[in-house]
Amino acid sequence: MEWLIIGFILMFVMAPVMWLKPSPRQKRQGRLRASAAGQGASVKLEKPPLHHFKGVMPAYRWLYPQANPGPDFLLVRDSHASSALQAYCAGWRWRIAPLRPLPDAAEQVLKELLERLPQDALVVESTSSGLTLWWWESQTAERFGVYATSFNALRDMLGGLADQAAKPSVAP
Repeated sequence: MEWLIIGFILMFVMAPVMWLKPSPRQKRQGRLRASAAGQGASVKLEKPPLHHFKGVMPAYRWLYPQANPGPDFLLVRDSHASSALQAYCAGWRWRIAPLRPLPDAAEQVLKELLERLPQDALVVESTSSGLTLWWWESQTAERFGVYATSFNALRDMLGGLADQAAKPSVAP
């Protein structure tokens, strides 16, 4: 009977420790986010630019150089977009189209990237500060490397194509 009580007490003590142990999914996400950071992306949990969405979602952001801001646009996967939005390529619609046409090389890279992204990738957004992928992190770190290479190339192509001219800095 004493051994049973000792066993119960040990289980009672060990249970919280087991809850703190990361799950296999959390371990995979940790490796994915570390890999993304090593490939130039910052990862934050933020509210995505989707209507009627409650909560937060992982946002992978590649920053444009401060001296070369990027254009503003927002692409949404068909499954989360209104049919009233203008279609862009297979499975994606413009919520906000760029003011000026993108360069042909950048447009080609963007279309190829959109066709390869997993189904849980819901939004690709560009603002003057960065290029952002909103997705549920279904891929491994190795697979993500293919997307990161394309996002880095696209960021480099779109840098300097801001919708508004950068404000000159004032020297003191």
